[in-house]
Amino acid sequence: MSVGEKQGPGSLPWTVYCDGSAMPNPGRMGIGAVITAPDGSRHTLSQATHTTGCNNEAELLALTLALQDLRERGATAVRAYSDNSILVEQLGPPGPEPVAPIVRLAGLFDEARALLGSFDDARVNWIPRHRNGEADALARAALGFGPKPPARRHRKRR
Repeated sequence: MSVGEKQGPGSLPWTVYCDGSAMPNPGRMGIGAVITAPDGSRHTLSQATHTTGCNNEAELLALTLALQDLRERGATAVRAYSDNSILVEQLGPPGPEPVAPIVRLAGLFDEARALLGSFDDARVNWIPRHRNGEADALARAALGFGPKPPARRHRKRR
């Protein structure tokens, strides 16, 4: 892009923080996502599914629904963040060693890969759980649960 050329509304990256909950695990699934547009405007997704599954399935559904929402909004670039290492290993940049697929969730991973591939620029990154609290709270709220209490830090005894 040359200097002075205008960027379209979808050319700057949108940000997604997504999380899923299954209660019990496996059990009822809730999904949560916080979506931020390049202009800083935000909206959230919080819903329960009509099926049961495991937490990894709920995480994938949260990402998939958020990506579908972004496609409808005309986004062309996305940075997605999840605290689920399995999701990031399967969908993120390839590491030095190949990651074995999860056969039971292969269809959902394929759908997520196809959605990610529909963007001009899409990246999935891992973040620590404490940096994904809002998306987690939205997923839990969809199932009628409050947010998790903050993790207690253990102090070393002297």
